[in-house]
Amino acid sequence: MRYCSWLLVVFMASVSLGAEDGFVALVKGDDPAQFDLIGIDPDALKIVNGEIKVMGKPHGYFVTKAIYRDYVLKCDWIYERPEGLADDAKFDGNSGLFLHVQKPHKVWPKSIEVQLMNADSGNLFAIFGAKFTGSKDAQAQKKAIKPVGQWNHLEVTCQNGRITSTINGVEVSRGTGASPDSGQIGWQCEGTPIQFRRIMIKELKGD
Repeated sequence: MRYCSWLLVVFMASVSLGAEDGFVALVKGDDPAQFDLIGIDPDALKIVNGEIKVMGKPHGYFVTKAIYRDYVLKCDWIYERPEGLADDAKFDGNSGLFLHVQKPHKVWPKSIEVQLMNADSGNLFAIFGAKFTGSKDAQAQKKAIKPVGQWNHLEVTCQNGRITSTINGVEVSRGTGASPDSGQIGWQCEGTPIQFRRIMIKELKGD
């Protein structure tokens, strides 16, 4: 009886912590159909226990079906380290996170991109007609990125057109004037296999 009571206390504490934290998982189940797939087919996307493996080819992306405006998004990503890679600077792994994705969908979409190219991870910039004024801290970026083959943690905050990105707890890039300032959220498939996990979002109230 005491053992059961202790388990109940632990369970209630974890539920309370999750509710206070405010984050919810964006990956639910193993079916790729929970996302819109653009330029790729379901075989290019493998989901197991909330972890997504993107094959890298063909080029395209997967996006949430829902539209988001003000939020904190966090996830982990990793590239497999090629056998024999001696210098991380020579690794050309490339991917990205698309914020405020607009329709009609195409490869590539009007959006704000968080670069996940290994050498420039965390950098924020506008693509294909979007607008954004941002800057990055190159020294902080270099120190924050872990060696190829290790998990990195990304956190992005979007609020009223302002966007900030951090890698492994270190702020790398920030900016203002994001236009559009809402849309779908997408993950890029651009030639290199990559894995994502712990994709979580917490919606915020605008100022």
